[in-house]
Amino acid sequence: MALVLSRLGGFCSRHHKLVLLVSLLLVVGLGLGAARTGTAYDDEFSIPGSESSTAREVVRDQFPQAGGVSAQIVFQAPEGQTVTDPRYQTAIAASVQAVLDVQQVDGVSDPKKNISHDGAAALATAALPVSRSDLDPDTLTDIEDALDPARGAGLTVEVGGSAYDTTGESAHAAEIAGILLALLILVLTFGSALAAGIPLLTALLGIGITISAVGLLSHTITISSTAPSLALMIGLAVGIDYALFVVSRFRSELATGSGVEEAVARANGTAGTAVVFAGVTVIIALLGLAVVKIPFLSTMGIAGAGAVAIAVLGAVTVLPAVLRLSGERLRPTPRPATRGVRNVTARGEAAKAHRRPRPSWGERWVRWASTHPVRVLSAALLLLGALAVPATQLQLALPTNAMSAEGSTQREAYELIEANFGAGVNGPLLVVADVTTTSDPQGAAVEVRQALAATKGVATVGAPQVSADGSTALIQVVPTTGPSDVATADLVRDVREQEGAIAEATGAQIAVTGTTAVQIDVSDTLSAALVPYAMVVVGLSVILLIAVFRSIAVPLKAAAGFVLSVAAALGATVAVFQWGWLSDLIGVSAVGPIVSFVPIMLLAILFGLAMDYEVFLVSRIREAVAHGTEAREAIGIGARHAARVVVAAGLIMVGVFVAFSLSPNPTLQPIAFSLAVGVLVDAFIVRMTLVPAVLGLLGRHAWWLPRWLDRILPALDIEGEAMTRRPVESEPLPEPV
Repeated sequence: MALVLSRLGGFCSRHHKLVLLVSLLLVVGLGLGAARTGTAYDDEFSIPGSESSTAREVVRDQFPQAGGVSAQIVFQAPEGQTVTDPRYQTAIAASVQAVLDVQQVDGVSDPKKNISHDGAAALATAALPVSRSDLDPDTLTDIEDALDPARGAGLTVEVGGSAYDTTGESAHAAEIAGILLALLILVLTFGSALAAGIPLLTALLGIGITISAVGLLSHTITISSTAPSLALMIGLAVGIDYALFVVSRFRSELATGSGVEEAVARANGTAGTAVVFAGVTVIIALLGLAVVKIPFLSTMGIAGAGAVAIAVLGAVTVLPAVLRLSGERLRPTPRPATRGVRNVTARGEAAKAHRRPRPSWGERWVRWASTHPVRVLSAALLLLGALAVPATQLQLALPTNAMSAEGSTQREAYELIEANFGAGVNGPLLVVADVTTTSDPQGAAVEVRQALAATKGVATVGAPQVSADGSTALIQVVPTTGPSDVATADLVRDVREQEGAIAEATGAQIAVTGTTAVQIDVSDTLSAALVPYAMVVVGLSVILLIAVFRSIAVPLKAAAGFVLSVAAALGATVAVFQWGWLSDLIGVSAVGPIVSFVPIMLLAILFGLAMDYEVFLVSRIREAVAHGTEAREAIGIGARHAARVVVAAGLIMVGVFVAFSLSPNPTLQPIAFSLAVGVLVDAFIVRMTLVPAVLGLLGRHAWWLPRWLDRILPALDIEGEAMTRRPVESEPLPEPV
């Protein structure tokens, strides 16, 4: 692979104008196409074939008015007054009539029939017989405007319900902050504004292509509105990091006296190979989300994998062209010891005549950790264990309007409904009863209602509605608890356990659906898939790293470190988003269960990033060992060449993810936060601390591999050993910050 990428880098270098022209045309073409067609994102969560999804299709077919989304309208009287006051009733009636005239509204329930026990509030529900993706963007605005008569009378009026998107919007300020922070770290790393700007340029080109492509694909496949934000976050982080690795190696080659084209080719064949390997692992992990068989999660994985794939392609094609264009301006200032020296032997003699510059703090830290392994391992494991403890209390749920931005009408409506009518009204269940086999459909529906009303956790049960053909009955069940409450999930399971008994007693076959039931099914499926998926990811990492490093201990250590990083990240996420610790510091809109797909997305993304740091650091150590260096000394040599870049890459990743964790998007925010903690832990505690400690403790035994296994394993030249003609020890040190 190294030789192929080297030739590819040379080709892109020689034809840099053509490569850059094609890249710009691709960005502009896709951007114009996406701008012209717009987007068609769909945030409907479901699992095809599940009981809730199948029953929901029955509702849409038999009860069109109840099969779409709804808007809950809350009228709150001023303190000390009631909505039954005639002047308020007149204003409410005028508002309801105005809502009925709004496009796509099929009907509005009578608020006079749903007044709180103290008379302080009334609740009406507007039925919109369309899915959220088919909802006209102006419909909700028109509904809100239609309520002006009630507001004019002095009532507080808020609108919520399933018609509102619970994913929220991403803040562009977070994206800009992440870019600026990355630029600052790059400038400090390279000491050159030009060298710092190149990774940003290629990363921005990549995410421009990614976001435009995702927007265009939304017209052909179901993609959630979170997918482009996730792709942008991942694409920006890995795009900068991958380019950082290649640019760093390019400047290292230039510092030895290589020509620009030779340096481009060698950088692409060495660092580019590591980038491709790391990128492929992320892509495999993200595409592996499809095995969970949840469409919205699969498309999020596809969007993220696409962003990584484009970042990798940009790093090995567009980046070589940009490096060729930049040319000599990126060459570091030669040190006196090596200025003008092209011969390996001469460089070695020059190095003897001059004192080696003081090692960076990263190299000193790694050397210290490798010489005090027991002390370091004990402290690090204690810290990671403490961080992971809250993860044992992990609760999962999909986002609701309770997680919307504070001050938004859907958030205010949710809180008013909970305060005046009970938490369960925000997430009613729908029970569908097939009464075709009964002699008295209406009587059977009534018996089903009675059985449901006697179930623990049920607040109220509505009167059954029978379809026009008499085949199906629809019953609304209001739980005593909210849609994200564990007790509500228990109620859904209890009702389903009664399906057989109800069928035997009434002859009716029932199924539970509704937005809340669908979300519970999705959360249960994700929870069940988490451990098997983690086992697959960890197993894959062990197999790949055995082939890369020709070792048993190193891959096992890497996999154990990955598990610790994930556990620590989940623990910190539970502490902040579920327990509320320091939640105000990052602007968490509501404390509660963690968004269901956060753990599995964390596993998929952090897996690739952890492999990235592992390969870049340990491959340099292995390279030194391969050249005959003593095992423990090789740790310091590897750190000398890789620590600075690993630290910079880790800081950039953390900075980008922290910036996105400040976003008001309740779906993206916990993913970004967990990734920020995960990368921080993995890069600095696991890879820069635990790894050298374990390698120092094991010494030469770390690189043991059975001969029979060595013979059957494929040769993966991750660091481009086929191209490396000079010993690692004689390469110049990275430029100081």
